[in-house]
Amino acid sequence: MGMPQPSFYIFKCEQSAPPQMPGKPSCVTEETQDLFQFMAMTLMQKGLIGNVIPVKTACLNRCNAGPLMLVEPGHTMYAGLTKDKIVKIIDEHIIGGNIVEEYLIDEELWDKAVSPADMIKQMAQ
Repeated sequence: MGMPQPSFYIFKCEQSAPPQMPGKPSCVTEETQDLFQFMAMTLMQKGLIGNVIPVKTACLNRCNAGPLMLVEPGHTMYAGLTKDKIVKIIDEHIIGGNIVEEYLIDEELWDKAVSPADMIKQMAQ
């Protein structure tokens, strides 16, 4: 038997607003700069590293709702992250298999995906 695939990838936005744009919404501020490390340490403490892969990512294009993380599989985006929310998401979604509805990004900002082919068709119209 081979090494099993990871069950989840958690993409955590690590984008900061450029210094020349003070006041622009940002997923990483002085108050939130340690959220990725906290998430990774929590996964490690729970024995999940390897089965769940934390990934630092650049902008997820939903800056006004940040800090953000995207859980795959499932295209599940969580917004307004705090350390307490991260622990609950790991316990209830990652371990328990239940999406934490109250932390999901608003549907207006994260509606159903559009295929690349359909996007091209829309742009051509």
